[in-house]
Amino acid sequence: MRVNDIKKYRKKDIYSYSFGSFPTFELLQNRPEILECILAHSDASAEIQDKLEQECGRAGVKIVYNDRIVEKVRDKDNCVIVGVFRKYICALDHNENHVVLVHPGDAGNLGTIIRCCVGFGIANLAVIEPAVDLFHPKVIRASMGAIFKMKFACFPHFGVYNQEFGEERESYPFMLNGAYPLGSFKHPENRAFSLIFGNEASGLDAGFRAVGKSVVIPHARTIDSLNLSLATGIGLYEFCGKRQWEAGGELSTESCRKDV
Repeated sequence: MRVNDIKKYRKKDIYSYSFGSFPTFELLQNRPEILECILAHSDASAEIQDKLEQECGRAGVKIVYNDRIVEKVRDKDNCVIVGVFRKYICALDHNENHVVLVHPGDAGNLGTIIRCCVGFGIANLAVIEPAVDLFHPKVIRASMGAIFKMKFACFPHFGVYNQEFGEERESYPFMLNGAYPLGSFKHPENRAFSLIFGNEASGLDAGFRAVGKSVVIPHARTIDSLNLSLATGIGLYEFCGKRQWEAGGELSTESCRKDV
């Protein structure tokens, strides 16, 4: 890819961008093989430039100092580092826990959820289309680069995902009219699970009450629902983090497995 060919992000392109130093360092450290190059602006501090030189030298990634190109692709004036990477395909692990997002529509929510997943030890994400573009730079930035620590896959509808993974795990769709309040039951030992969440505006349709054990997060009637990323974080804490803290342990990326 020639630097002069770099342009504003488009979904149809085979490349995407990480905006900002933190997401770009996460990309550099976790998936250097997909990096085409790193763009740096002259406004980048000497400390950031030194760190880039060291990390890129170790990974064999080239740095391009070009103010004009950075200013052309970035969406905020304070963005001085841009990672240019090739889009890639992942496969989900059959024996691990999943988060399933049905028709997520907001890039910021999706990125925040990805970061929450990584923080609570979930490294597999299924996205049911239609959905926001996983590779959009807004998703990358909202995840703070955590997306590069995850495996993810998109499915044309939930039935395709459920046919491939449903029989080997417990499914928990989160719904306003769920049958079981969160925290009122224990997940079976030695069994993987899928936590399923719906679209920001419409949630999950009534058919999901027949999928596994439907869950409701109790809250005051003064609101109609919780924000999707907040609801997902609460569900992740209940299934992954709560028991660790109650046991006095330190949560790590290896702590959330089938024995929750």
